[in-house]
Amino acid sequence: MRFAVVGAGGIGGYFGGKLAANGVDVVFIARGKTLQALRRSGLRVDSINGDFVVPKVSATDDPATAGKVDAVLVTVKAWQIPSAIGRLAPMLHRDTAVIPLENGMTAPEEIARLLGKEHALGGLCGIVSYVVEPGHIRHAAVDPQVMFGELDNARSARVIRISEVFNGAGIHTEVPPDIHRSMWTKFLFIAPYSAIGATTRVPIGIWRSMPETRQLAMTAVREVLAVAVAHGVTLADDAFQKTLERYDGLAADATPSLQRDVMEGKPSELEAQVGAVVRMGSEAGVPTPVFDTLYAALLPQERRARGES
Repeated sequence: MRFAVVGAGGIGGYFGGKLAANGVDVVFIARGKTLQALRRSGLRVDSINGDFVVPKVSATDDPATAGKVDAVLVTVKAWQIPSAIGRLAPMLHRDTAVIPLENGMTAPEEIARLLGKEHALGGLCGIVSYVVEPGHIRHAAVDPQVMFGELDNARSARVIRISEVFNGAGIHTEVPPDIHRSMWTKFLFIAPYSAIGATTRVPIGIWRSMPETRQLAMTAVREVLAVAVAHGVTLADDAFQKTLERYDGLAADATPSLQRDVMEGKPSELEAQVGAVVRMGSEAGVPTPVFDTLYAALLPQERRARGES
């Protein structure tokens, strides 16, 4: 199979690099300094599971020149999806799968709208990784894993083939019975984590140990649960407790990518995570007072980072 990876940051650089290092045909869609670095010196990944280097990388900034692929991994930030995938049509054949690995819930809808519903899958990943410099990725925590599936949850031939390639490259991969439920389970974890981290600007080890902010997190998790139920998604009975256990299991100095972007003055996934809870709650008539407040508190800096104020 042939893969394209849109974006070569912390997520795309790791998973695309892992595939390429294990002999899979991968082309990276990148630009600017990242594209230059990939062409000049390949891709380097420092990992808690073992470092590796891909000395020669196929990379381009023009999807029309990349040729047809069987699967596309979309690994840019959620707010970059429309501009990132709008030019991918020349790479797709009838059965090409486009798999989003972003945080948030809207990527499959955007893929279906821009490229056709026949190409859109649901997906998510688990990893803590970031860019040291263009072409150099550091995998710092979490055993990497990928989940994806057809939006109707069918175990299609293409999903099975893609999962076999991932597993063959040493990436723990799962095709869950219900990809929507799996995406909501991650969203239940990431949205409160991002919102509270970005607002408090301290690592999780501090805010999870303080009664005031821990209670805030618990209320935020309950708000996301209520929104999920209102949208017809029933999560596991122990989803609330498991989410808190995941918070407690993170390294004390851990921070989510949204928080890091906010603290660095960069555009973030605020709308795809915190804003999404507010919007989905409003649509369903579900009160989300914690998310309303945290979203309002973070919005001024987000607009400033985007040059809108």
